[in-house]
Amino acid sequence: MNVSPDKNDTEVRVSIFSPALFIAIVILSFVGAIIGIQIIVTLGISANTSIIGAVLAILLSRIPISIFSSFKFIDAQNLIQTSISAATFAAANGLMIAIGVPWVLGMPELIYPMMAGAFMAIIIDGTILYGLFNTKAYPASASWPAGVATAETLWAGNKGGKRLGSLLAGFAVGAAGAGFGIPMASAGIALIGSIFALFMFAIGLLIRGFSESGLISYNLYEHYVPHGVMIGAGIVALIQIAFIVFRKKKDDEQQIEESDELAQSSSRIKKTLIKGAIFYFLTALTLTFISQVFVTMTLPQLIGFLIFATLTALVQEMIVGMAAMHSGWFPATAAALISLMIGVLLGFPPEALAVLVGFCVATGPAFADMGFDLKTGFMIRGYGKNPSAEIYGRKQQYFAAIIGFFCALIVVALTYDFYFQQDKIVPASRLYAATIQAGSSSEVAMMLLLWAVPGAIIQLIGGAKHQIGVLFSTGLMINYPIAGWTVLVALAIRIIIARFFNVSSDKISTFAGGLIAGDALYSTAKAFLPTIKAKLMSLLAR
Repeated sequence: MNVSPDKNDTEVRVSIFSPALFIAIVILSFVGAIIGIQIIVTLGISANTSIIGAVLAILLSRIPISIFSSFKFIDAQNLIQTSISAATFAAANGLMIAIGVPWVLGMPELIYPMMAGAFMAIIIDGTILYGLFNTKAYPASASWPAGVATAETLWAGNKGGKRLGSLLAGFAVGAAGAGFGIPMASAGIALIGSIFALFMFAIGLLIRGFSESGLISYNLYEHYVPHGVMIGAGIVALIQIAFIVFRKKKDDEQQIEESDELAQSSSRIKKTLIKGAIFYFLTALTLTFISQVFVTMTLPQLIGFLIFATLTALVQEMIVGMAAMHSGWFPATAAALISLMIGVLLGFPPEALAVLVGFCVATGPAFADMGFDLKTGFMIRGYGKNPSAEIYGRKQQYFAAIIGFFCALIVVALTYDFYFQQDKIVPASRLYAATIQAGSSSEVAMMLLLWAVPGAIIQLIGGAKHQIGVLFSTGLMINYPIAGWTVLVALAIRIIIARFFNVSSDKISTFAGGLIAGDALYSTAKAFLPTIKAKLMSLLAR
């Protein structure tokens, strides 16, 4: 039997350590890591393999062999897609970018220490999100668009009916639109995400696009406008989180309406962040010693470096997580660039900066990705109606993600030299290396401070709920204007549907999930097509 999408089956408790499920998760995690590496070194982006994992899990459940019988439960399928997704982002966004920086800088001796430090940062990153999920800072009820899309895919594949029809219709439109170069995942996100946050995200995308096209004479990126805006918005966002942590509830009726988990969220946020800070500090300390970069700094510099690395890791994952929660986009690369620029301005030596940016870039992707996956699990387990089943299922997802992280580490350790020797370096790694080589500038510092002010004001106006400052700065970081137009058109359609048509939110979210899935699968296939074609031509030539 399959778990109903609308009613949680409390009798079903799927364990990650079931032999058949564990083996499938390990094998598919290796596949996910390979997919992630191939796409990011080819295109510079990462794939949403949660959807791919969901489809593979559903297909496995259809194999009429007893060993696959446990895969028929939607909880098992959720665990499979969780591990694949975790492996993909850990390998691509976490490890490959981090170790690419010392390679480009001609410091190969730092690769293995950097790999170890980045891996530990990924583990801490995912663990912190696990602790913060379904708190008032990162509520399960928030958008988490990619998680919704994956849940819709799992439901449709298992239940069929009208839901499957809506998903397939969205899938067809998403794949077709992607074929014409339209970012249909952006449209799907706009149909289910926060309208205010996504509107500001679209405005940021368009302003950046106009700047790059020459329609605006002032080039925003060259003058560090997006970076400054994100710094200002990020600082205010952290203050808003701190307010959530330390404020005392005065509305007893609100407390009664909340689940026990949400009611205790302030305490959970505080404990999780304190533990995360301690482990980040210890990881940064270990990394500086195994890489021996401590010899390039004085003692005051070393202490300052460790404190700075710890704070930036926490700040980065908070910002990246908020952006992902509301928009489905997570600006981990951009946020790490900001941390690096500040580190350059503080005068840290090149070796320390290489370690710093590798450490920082590894924080954020796992945080955002696990948020998506836990949102999927939260939905298929009945939206938290059975607290014990939800806590159990979430813990199993955490274990699945950890397995995915370890598989990613193995794949990267075995394959990075193959890619690097062919000069297949992630573009972000080259950007970070170039920034380190460029050195510091007081003019850059002034521009960052100048543009931090409007970023802080915008974030303050939107409040903690909408996060419009973080989303606006995220849009400014991305040179992808067609995505801005796509989001605005989709938001307009969403408002018109809500105002004039009687269409249920379930149908809209299912169709939106199809759009995201169609775009993701098409983009993945397109990225792999040249490689497959070259292999076939090579075989035929023999």
